[in-house]
Amino acid sequence: MALLEVENLDVTYATKQRPPLFAVRNVNFELNAGEFVGLVGESGSGKSTLGNAILKLLLPPGRITAGSVRFEGKELTTLPDEELRQMRWRDFSTVFQSSMNSLNPVTRIEAQFQDVMAEKSDLSNSQIHDRIGELLQMVKIDPSFMRYYPHELSGGMKQRVALALALALKPKLVILDEPTTGLDVLVQKEIMHNLRTLQREQGFAVLLISHDLGTVLEVSDRVLVMYAGEMVEDAPTHGMLKHPIHPYTHGLLGSYADPAAEEVEISYIPGRPPDLTRVPKACPYAPRCPEAIPLCRQAKPQLLPMWDGKAACHVAQMQWNDEQHNHTRHSEEGPKLLDAAFSEATSHKAMKLEGEEVLRVENVSKTYQRRAGFKTTSMNAVNDVSFNLRSGKVTGLVGQSGSGKTTIARMITGTEYPTSGAIWFGETRVDKLKGRGIHNYRKHVQYVFQDPFSALNPVHTIQYLLMRPLMNYGKLNAAQARQKVRELLETVGLTPAEQFETKMAHQLSGGQRQRVVVARALAPDPDIIIADEPISMLDVSIRAEILQLLDKLVRERKIAMLYITHDLLSARLLSDEILVLNQGHVVEQGAAKTVIRQPTNEYTQLLLEAIPRLERPDHVRASYVPTAEPTKVQVDASPVSEE
Repeated sequence: MALLEVENLDVTYATKQRPPLFAVRNVNFELNAGEFVGLVGESGSGKSTLGNAILKLLLPPGRITAGSVRFEGKELTTLPDEELRQMRWRDFSTVFQSSMNSLNPVTRIEAQFQDVMAEKSDLSNSQIHDRIGELLQMVKIDPSFMRYYPHELSGGMKQRVALALALALKPKLVILDEPTTGLDVLVQKEIMHNLRTLQREQGFAVLLISHDLGTVLEVSDRVLVMYAGEMVEDAPTHGMLKHPIHPYTHGLLGSYADPAAEEVEISYIPGRPPDLTRVPKACPYAPRCPEAIPLCRQAKPQLLPMWDGKAACHVAQMQWNDEQHNHTRHSEEGPKLLDAAFSEATSHKAMKLEGEEVLRVENVSKTYQRRAGFKTTSMNAVNDVSFNLRSGKVTGLVGQSGSGKTTIARMITGTEYPTSGAIWFGETRVDKLKGRGIHNYRKHVQYVFQDPFSALNPVHTIQYLLMRPLMNYGKLNAAQARQKVRELLETVGLTPAEQFETKMAHQLSGGQRQRVVVARALAPDPDIIIADEPISMLDVSIRAEILQLLDKLVRERKIAMLYITHDLLSARLLSDEILVLNQGHVVEQGAAKTVIRQPTNEYTQLLLEAIPRLERPDHVRASYVPTAEPTKVQVDASPVSEE
């Protein structure tokens, strides 16, 4: 008997005002004791809903409408609330999405552990204190930190505290929902390595929910793939890497590449997931699938065993049946890969133009003063940094959180002033500008923010949001601004523009919102764009779209771009030059390919080693033979129908 058995599970969100949303449909899988299983898929695929449904933590209007969830043979869906409450933390526990915000901000770390352990165990106060120390040491945190408040810890430390809390009562199952989202690549690596070590030592089972396929494949024994509320593949990690069965999994794997390879290219999945208020009658992936046949649009495939896993795919099933009938094997053949959506060979870098200097940063330093009582302490955020931004070129700024990347960006935009050094925009000294001077300068430098979900005012239409900078900086009247808004939307690939200009931000997908943010940055016709982690909040399946868009702007508009990131893959693809920052110092600087392929600094090497390594063949092949030529990859800005 498996530790966890999920059978024909359905979860629906239903309100009186809106049609019901069928978030999870007919999901089946098992999880054995001591097994480490990953659950991946795009945002909105139902991953978090499934995790909350298993633990019966769904909030209204979400509810389980069909199916069964059994833990050690005990049915959880009908278990009384009090009995279920006794099982939580002791038999199974969870680390919530955004767990850095799930710790009580006004309670010390020790007290938060005490609340759980005093209620759920028979330990004395002194034993609880000792156990808290053991748990913190287990996740590589000094026990003295139990006296701290959450806000006094770094993001990585808060995440490890949440993990230690989940393991406090030695549960048999831990569900982790996006446990490394928003963390640096080095911190992610440390937390996942620490988790895997603890799991092997203590033998608890893990369900790791994430949209980061690279991290999941690196640590998991088996991977479940969800799409549009349905399970489309269930396969061991090694098999998925060598020959993914479902075309959707194949598309997700195309979003990854080794940044240190000789040539780097990534692809993306065109289109968008279907509207789940209308249950797809056939394969939900068919409108986006390059291998779809007429049967895919007529009948829903079942999750069936094939090769070393399971998949819900008509095409794969046909090929599997053919192999079984003819006793032949094509598992190393598979379909032709989609043409790369974005690569160095097709980017602006292939033009090899020498751009003119637009902005010069000379020996800039920034020191912050912190006063506590009569004592003042100094913190050097940026130390003696120099570089140039050139038209038609991208300069990448790479490093961990706290390395000084955003501080440099703020000084370039004039929202912060350097303690020493100078910033020149042509003949203008930026760090000396005030009032009207800084306002006029900001027409030439614009910002693309990290989080597209909070960067747009939710109460205004897209048209209004884009008209404001046009009227403020371009001095256009309302009619002229409305026409320019349509041109901007067309420029960033949101076509037809009339379909998008009257929408609100919440009606757009993450990728579409980020395109609007880019369009807003283009409105004043700037010379410089600062892109601060512009793809970190987006699904891997659409990151290449945004990189392709930024590259197009650099190539066609000759914009100088400062690209801030901790993702070395995107830095390699987009940047001409890379600066590696560590604790405010530039520790390595040079051509992107040279810095990534031949790093000379130990810190750069550490960043490269922290990237998940997918041990895949040079040409990944799926387990079936293509039935049609792959479709040409195009940016589809409109939602995809399930019809």
